[in-house]
Amino acid sequence: MDDAIIIVSGLPRSGTSLMMQMLASGGVEVVTDHVRAADTDNPRGYYEFERVKKIQQDTSWLPEARGKAVKMVSQLLYHLPMGEKYRIIFLERDLDEVLVSQEKMLDRLGRTAAPREAMKQSFIVHLERLKEWLRRRPDVEVLGVGYRELLERPVEEAKRVNEFLGGAADVERMAEAVDPSLYRNRKTPGGGGGSLVAGESA
Repeated sequence: MDDAIIIVSGLPRSGTSLMMQMLASGGVEVVTDHVRAADTDNPRGYYEFERVKKIQQDTSWLPEARGKAVKMVSQLLYHLPMGEKYRIIFLERDLDEVLVSQEKMLDRLGRTAAPREAMKQSFIVHLERLKEWLRRRPDVEVLGVGYRELLERPVEEAKRVNEFLGGAADVERMAEAVDPSLYRNRKTPGGGGGSLVAGESA
């Protein structure tokens, strides 16, 4: 593992917590403060680091994350400063599945979700713009990982992730961290997407 900062990113409810679990199981050091506890929506924990949410104002913690993995929602990627090397594992999930999962989580929290179609269009635009922005960053490497593929072919996807990170992680243990029973809000094949370079490096 080199000194690149590993960023696990994607839309909310796209599988980023699962990827953090996999990396931790595979021996990759993860940056988390456990402030946000596990719950019904993420029974194995969120693996969040609160300071990430304020990256626009404070980037002083980034050097301490070199060679480690940190979770960051996709909208915050724009605030990654120059001067570091980043390897971004970007989780991609069918947008209808993402939205249903978000709506159920908000409902459990007693909050009202925005109209689904409006949110879907907003996500599509966001992902398209983000893809172009990432391509212009010479300090960034991106690996797209499909959520469905991760749940259905954990060993193969764990191998791809391990190779992307330099080959030092334990692939078998990474794959064992995947629990297909947690794939809720599954959409039947043939639905729309809105993915970011699905299944490829960018």
